[in-house]
Amino acid sequence: MAFFSASRGELHCKIVYCGPGWGGKTTNLQHVHSCLPAGRRGALISLQTGDERTLYFDLLPLDLGRIGGWRVRFHLYTVPGQPRYRTSRRIVLQGADGIVFVADSDPARMEANRESLLELRAALAAEGRSRASLPLVFQYNKRDLPGAVPVTRLAALLEAGAHPAGEAVALRGEGVLATLRRAIAAVLQDLSAAAPQEQHT
Repeated sequence: MAFFSASRGELHCKIVYCGPGWGGKTTNLQHVHSCLPAGRRGALISLQTGDERTLYFDLLPLDLGRIGGWRVRFHLYTVPGQPRYRTSRRIVLQGADGIVFVADSDPARMEANRESLLELRAALAAEGRSRASLPLVFQYNKRDLPGAVPVTRLAALLEAGAHPAGEAVALRGEGVLATLRRAIAAVLQDLSAAAPQEQHT
């Protein structure tokens, strides 16, 4: 959950990129990092293994300047997509303020997309949360693939509904920043909506 650092005048928010292994999660963060001036980004930390690029998480502290008098910092993470890293995924997802689900448009990866989404639901349920309880943005990645699954079919498979969504080719940086902007806007809107309730607790 977002937390305030009164001593520093900072609001910290956490966005987690989820999705099947090799779907483009790490590539998204690498592109975001490469586009930002040094003063607006932290170090991009990546833990890797031989069979998957991200074993645990990537962390990119993103400084967005001041909003409403508070300096806002977004911490961007990815989770490992391989099924055997379920425990790691659940640890990284804890306390997320928003989620970006990076779906693979390869026709051969539809079952991997579905399984990853089911695991996301289970991880949120373990925290007593649901997809409806926090901002969720869908990115339909690898749109340049020959025979890429139509967006309408991907949206139906993932039950995207009215959630914000967009297409991307993360390897070329296409749609990456637009996805992040959607996620940030959704998180800030959610925090703004919750603020009056928190003042009375």
